[in-house]
Amino acid sequence: QVQLVESGGGLVQPGGSLRLSCAASGGILSDYGTGWFRQAPGKERECVAAISWNGAMTYVAGSVKGRFIISRDNAKNTVYLQMNSLKPEDTAVYYCAAEYRGGLFPNGGYDYWGQGTQVTVSS
Repeated sequence: QVQLVESGGGLVQPGGSLRLSCAASGGILSDYGTGWFRQAPGKERECVAAISWNGAMTYVAGSVKGRFIISRDNAKNTVYLQMNSLKPEDTAVYYCAAEYRGGLFPNGGYDYWGQGTQVTVSS
């Protein structure tokens, strides 16, 4: 089964940028639909972006549209989340998730999840 490891989180000032990476092992990520989720303390988990297994469909949440971009590098077996114009309300633990031959599951219907990476937006 596929294992997912997120990286790239950290502390950034408002207006700054970060790129999160989700590296996969034990499976070929281009065979998996992948989503990026976040959860802040006391809040529900939210899907911020997703890409279908064949790359034909993408989803971006309204709260991050125009600021976040999901992409995939098949050669590196990695999915990225480019986050621009970050705001304090983007502070959360960010998780990637995958589903074999999956489409878009913004409600969280993925089988495989990473351990998460913390993103803190603060001055």
